Amino acid sequence: MRKFLCTMFALTLLFVVATPSFAADTQTVNGWITDAKCGVKGANAGAAECTKKCIASGVAAVVVTDKDQTVLTIDNPDAIKGHEGHHVAVTGSVSGGKIRVDSVKML
Repeated sequence: MRKFLCTMFALTLLFVVATPSFAADTQTVNGWITDAKCGVKGANAGAAECTKKCIASGVAAVVVTDKDQTVLTIDNPDAIKGHEGHHVAVTGSVSGGKIRVDSVKML
């Protein structure tokens, strides 16, 4: 029984230590919600109508960051409904060139 408990304790400790290393990087980025077709060119207030049309027609939604003009593809586009073409602060899990949006706040 003691050997079993020691093994279970060791496995639990392993999972506790290893779990944070697998977690996605959650952060807040400021930028423009635009479409993948226009990308950086669509990251301004004048492109809002074009962005809405493109996203409605099936073009992928993206966030173009203010800091360095990085284009992040939005994994869950329903989370940004109503913010197409807006300047926003997006909080979510960033992994590679994608973001899974948790919340959106107008700037």
